[in-house]
Amino acid sequence: MNAIPVFLYHAVSDDPPSWLAPFTVTPRTFVEQLDMIADSGLRPVPLGQLVAALLGGPQPPPRSAVLTFDDGYADFASTVAPLLHARGLPATLYVTTGALRMPGQRSCRGPFPSVEMLSWAQVRELDAAGFEIGGHSRTHPQLDTLPRKAVREEVGGCKRELEDTLGHALDAFAYPHGYSSSRVRALVGESGWTSAAAIRAASAHSSPRDDPLWFARLMVRTDTSRERFGQWTRAEGAPVAPFAEGMRTRGWRAYRRLRASVGRPYRALPA
Repeated sequence: MNAIPVFLYHAVSDDPPSWLAPFTVTPRTFVEQLDMIADSGLRPVPLGQLVAALLGGPQPPPRSAVLTFDDGYADFASTVAPLLHARGLPATLYVTTGALRMPGQRSCRGPFPSVEMLSWAQVRELDAAGFEIGGHSRTHPQLDTLPRKAVREEVGGCKRELEDTLGHALDAFAYPHGYSSSRVRALVGESGWTSAAAIRAASAHSSPRDDPLWFARLMVRTDTSRERFGQWTRAEGAPVAPFAEGMRTRGWRAYRRLRASVGRPYRALPA
């Protein structure tokens, strides 16, 4: 099976708030990882090339990889985008619309406390610069614990807001916290998204046989060692999707849904 690494980043910063620190890499580490990708012979391609293959179209080139970034932190514009642009690398940025800053707003809002988020104007600029913008819901909830109507509003409302602002159709969605279910995935497809990024088994490689509405990614964290990252660039060190959802994952969803049903939802970290 042809494993395709889809790298998932959150923040790239030297000084993240404590709640975000486990999901942050420093700019220096990020540059080292980009160099490792290049040195390994991996070729980052637009997400659309992988999705096309998942939908039965042409296969991506050998040794392809995809770069993705979740949530919409301001460091994507200030730090990440210039580094990617200098190397001519494509990337997909999944944004949480309820966290984006409005014109003239300085303070943080929404589900990501004490960290600067992108503004709507910056999202438009990044879109114009060629970075793919995707949806990451409106308020970053655990979608698989919500009733159907609320899922539709989070998923479809996010799509409407982004498309109205950017003036064109968007195709790519990512599940907040990586959580989904067959019901949620069906609603994502019904809302018009043609692909949806997940986090399978904490981290897994995607492949041309993966599910377009549930494709796997490799989550890069603060504690991702150079050795582990190197394994990922060689398509090693993680399972390759597709594979069946495990009992532990199904049990964890049931536990979170039960807590949500009695008004005591599990407090997942926003990242």
